[in-house]
Amino acid sequence: MSENAIRIGTRGSKLALAQTGTIARKLEEAGQRVEIVTVSTPGDRSTAPIAEIGVGVFTSALREALLNKQVDVAVHSYKDLPTAAEPGIALAAVPPREDPRDALIARDGLTLGELPPGSVVGTGSPRRMAQLRALGLGLDVVPIRGNIDTRIGKVTSGELDAVVLARAGLARVGRLDVITETLDPIQMLPAPAQGALAVETRVDDVDTEHLLQSIVDDEATRAAVAAERAMLAALEAGCSAPVGALAEVVEDLDSEGAVVERLSLRGVAATGVEGDSVRILRASAIAEMQEADSLGRSLAAELLDLGAGALLR
Repeated sequence: MSENAIRIGTRGSKLALAQTGTIARKLEEAGQRVEIVTVSTPGDRSTAPIAEIGVGVFTSALREALLNKQVDVAVHSYKDLPTAAEPGIALAAVPPREDPRDALIARDGLTLGELPPGSVVGTGSPRRMAQLRALGLGLDVVPIRGNIDTRIGKVTSGELDAVVLARAGLARVGRLDVITETLDPIQMLPAPAQGALAVETRVDDVDTEHLLQSIVDDEATRAAVAAERAMLAALEAGCSAPVGALAEVVEDLDSEGAVVERLSLRGVAATGVEGDSVRILRASAIAEMQEADSLGRSLAAELLDLGAGALLR
């Protein structure tokens, strides 16, 4: 590659490479030369549960490569990023979001409601565990790790009756065919920023930042994700906490009766992930598009008033 190629850093997993490929193609279509650089992260090298190895296990190595000028751009699954800002790094773009909902992959083409009590359902997420248990379907929810193919394999081999994955990941690796049910957010609220990508650059690389902003950024996705992550940050809950959030741009009427776009946010916080006495708190609110951050913080305050602080501790 020539020296003026934009070097995009990514994890080496099939999903990460597929995600990065969407950004690379957009840049190439705009006439840019691109080089994809694979970076190994502690999260890729460990089989321990995410909650044990900590927030940022998939993102810290990519950010180091960015700050050390080994790459010019880093592409992350947005939900993997810690909520605190990283000095020296700019969020250059948030591309249009994939469908943020969770998806069920079950044996014999079954839906969640059709799985008999006692069915073993695997997920790597405390958020999904809590919400699945709260449905009261008598499912045996167990923790799993592994890439998409590994998790799907646990169902096809008969080890598990079903697994729950992010629909966006399945879409990006071309595996929507395996989904037996896309779960309604009323049943299962997704993780904050699920389905969204974060494209980062160095703060001193203004040219690359502006280029990405003009080619890749989607204003509605950026606002929605900002609200969800502001809620997560205000709850002081990490990316593996049993917290779900989904913001959507909705049409509303202003005081004059004119149609305007506003941001609607729903949030949940859960407890009882380890046991069966699950308690889930829910809240929702709506605000102006430019008030994403304060919308997230005010919804977190409402959840804390309902007792979410005790739950998350």
